[in-house]
Amino acid sequence: MESSVSASTSNQRRVSMDLSHAQSDLSLSFTKSSVADDSISLQIDTSFRCSPNPVRPVPLQFFGEKDDGAPRFENGEQKNHIKEDEEIRILGQPMCVKRQRDVKPVSNPCKRLAPEPGLDQRRAAVRSWGNQPLEQADPELSEIMNKEKRRQFLGIELIASENFVCRAVMEALGSHLTNKYSEGMPGARYYTGNHFIDQIETLCHERALAAFSLDSEKWGVNVQPYSCTSANFAVYTGLLLPGDRIMGLDSPSGGHMSHGWYMPGGKKVSAASIFFESFPYKVNTQTGYIDYDKLEEKALDYRPKILICGGSSYSREWDYARFRLIADRCGAVLMCDMAHISGLVAAKVCASPFDYCDIVTSTTHKSLRGPRGGIIFYRRGAKSRKQGMCLSNGDCSGQYDFEEKINFAVYASLQGGPHNNHIAALAIALKQVATPEYKAYMQQVKKNAQALASALLRRKCKLVTGGTDNHLLLWDLTTLGLTGKCYEKVCEMCHITLNKTAIFGDNGAISPGGVRIGTPAMTSRGCLESDFETIADFLYRAAQITSAVQRDHGKLQKEFIKGLHNNKDIVDLRNHVEAFAAQFAMPGFDT
Repeated sequence: MESSVSASTSNQRRVSMDLSHAQSDLSLSFTKSSVADDSISLQIDTSFRCSPNPVRPVPLQFFGEKDDGAPRFENGEQKNHIKEDEEIRILGQPMCVKRQRDVKPVSNPCKRLAPEPGLDQRRAAVRSWGNQPLEQADPELSEIMNKEKRRQFLGIELIASENFVCRAVMEALGSHLTNKYSEGMPGARYYTGNHFIDQIETLCHERALAAFSLDSEKWGVNVQPYSCTSANFAVYTGLLLPGDRIMGLDSPSGGHMSHGWYMPGGKKVSAASIFFESFPYKVNTQTGYIDYDKLEEKALDYRPKILICGGSSYSREWDYARFRLIADRCGAVLMCDMAHISGLVAAKVCASPFDYCDIVTSTTHKSLRGPRGGIIFYRRGAKSRKQGMCLSNGDCSGQYDFEEKINFAVYASLQGGPHNNHIAALAIALKQVATPEYKAYMQQVKKNAQALASALLRRKCKLVTGGTDNHLLLWDLTTLGLTGKCYEKVCEMCHITLNKTAIFGDNGAISPGGVRIGTPAMTSRGCLESDFETIADFLYRAAQITSAVQRDHGKLQKEFIKGLHNNKDIVDLRNHVEAFAAQFAMPGFDT
């Protein structure tokens, strides 16, 4: 079959294509010869046909070049005559010369030409939200914060690890110092612009040493840890290798999880127990006091590289001299975590660990009454006594080598930039710690704790060790048939906050048998011994309510909580608590 098709060029070309179809295979050959009418010869090779059906002649139109519709000229004459709307067919199928493109009209052609806001307008836009007070910037959050402020004011705060800071500390925490990044130590920062930040941190160092009457030639300090748990882990990281041994007070005996505690089933809870081998010592089951003889026996067998004294729920003095002897005998570095008692230590109303320990860590809140954070003190200079061991990554010279290792562990091993607002707030608190007024305050904290303990004992309540030497006491509720969890919940509904705690010998991992009660926060609000007599009445009344609800609804948490709703006794006690608490001003803010 032959067909002639009009074309727009005079050059010879040959185009071959194979067309596949369900019923036939066609070989098409296009041959254009130089003839007068510029025609193209088309032949179809039927040698590949799969069907005997004849092929009908089909008119064919073909264009050698892609045409975008624009006119093209050659020797002054327009050569392309195909328009975009013209149709061509190949084998009877319509074909488009060019894909039609949808052109979207511009709805507002002037919009793209609108001028950009001026510099003043752009600056004002940023300042409009950058300088808004909290009430305007976030009313929802502001409302919640005001509710928390009122809760603090109308409640009795007895959690031993909490306190109320002063206004100056709050102002520093909410200051522009939070804007600056200051990785590194004073004089050796990663970023520039830290001249005044260095001055603040250096001042904080000086005040920290002065607060605890320490000689800067013999002691150094790092004020950058975010918490005491972070501080403890920095000490382990700096002085130990993974898998090295540490030894601290068992958590049910009053120790802290950061000292390497793991659950009775063997589950490792804290990072200290995950990355290092830990072994606990315990209190005497009869007296509640630390059993130093068994401690020494275990330490000599276990040979820890760091021996830890200090805890979170131990109400008696620590025998640091005995700890020093044990540490030297087993070849351990002696570390004290004084997080709970640091305020009493600074005020010299309890024994000081600095006389015997190599490293001392602490929180900066709790009894110290500063911002929430951590701090590390470490010995420096010449060793004043023979150290019983040489760390595997240290030396055995006559100089302490804690400083560089601990500072490097804090940054860059474990933390990034310090919180400069916290460090400034800590410097303020440490300045107050060194005053006679603070010493009088801590003396009152201890008197209040002893008054509260005596009041509870007169009401036939059982206290672990029978009393307290510091700011906290442990109330064993098992003799009343109560659980710490149920009692804690009743107190909370009456606007008294304290916390459940395990009592050594009970099944503390499942149902703690006691509560921990502390006096620093309410002492900060101005409470004295007679006020804690009243608080003892509230606590005992809450125990009676708990007992009645457990009797009627059982100890299961879900059923027990049902018995608390619309309980008239709880409502009555809550009203008395709020009326009592409202008599005392809140430090740091107005209500």
